[in-house]
Amino acid sequence: MVQLIYRDALLSISQHEQRISLESTHVIDESYRMTIFLRDLLTRMKEHVLTKGFTSKHEEIEFFRTVKPQILGKLIYYNKLYRIETSCPVASGKMHHKYYSGELQHLKHEYREQICNSDFFRYYRSGRTDLDHEYFELGKINFNGGLNSYVFEIDHHFSTYYDYKVSRIIANGLIYSYLLSKVTHDDAEWQTNDKDFFWTDSKNALIELIYALYASESISGGKIGIRKMSIVFQVLFRIKLGDIHHAFHRMKERTGNRTSYLDHLKASLEKYMDKDIY
Repeated sequence: MVQLIYRDALLSISQHEQRISLESTHVIDESYRMTIFLRDLLTRMKEHVLTKGFTSKHEEIEFFRTVKPQILGKLIYYNKLYRIETSCPVASGKMHHKYYSGELQHLKHEYREQICNSDFFRYYRSGRTDLDHEYFELGKINFNGGLNSYVFEIDHHFSTYYDYKVSRIIANGLIYSYLLSKVTHDDAEWQTNDKDFFWTDSKNALIELIYALYASESISGGKIGIRKMSIVFQVLFRIKLGDIHHAFHRMKERTGNRTSYLDHLKASLEKYMDKDIY
């Protein structure tokens, strides 16, 4: 039962992330909508657990070690992302870079002080399971360990306290990747040593290519969102694409050929293949 719930939850999250990523014009809107969705999903999951319970201790452990943290971790991540983006003072420049660099340093400090030095973090990262009955079963919280005060605020019918710890580990990993991409994007503005490597076609052509790779799930099995993919290509080719969502919607409304660049690529490759290169 837990495995089925887990697969359904992950599929639902993935589908919403892809749909909202396509529909949203800014990461603020995307993170807000995902926060609302994940909050409601977690509420439904809680109602299910409180009503149905678990069929075994193994199922209970699996839920609090794996299922719930995936939902709560993403919820913490998108909520933090919303706060980061709505607090950003400017859209570009040195202050923009300094802001994201400061957020990244703050996250690293929090990681060193509160997470990586804990016994539980080393236990979880090592893949151990021998103490799962202590960490991920309801009613097993050991207050003698000097736990964070958050333990007094949780619903003890829907949390073992350590499921929240796992959620924070997952969320911090996602936040770190996001902030690193922002800082790297700014650092590359655009300081690559290879000045001969750059995009020479139109911006719309590159956007069409990015969306084609996304739609075909050719990169990371389709698990990478449009926005993250666009950042990689912008850094790689030292080009700013602007609002790719609006550009894509304009492509959808083209009269005649909506995939002109992809058709051009196909024709160019076939022409090249037909050459007598020997």
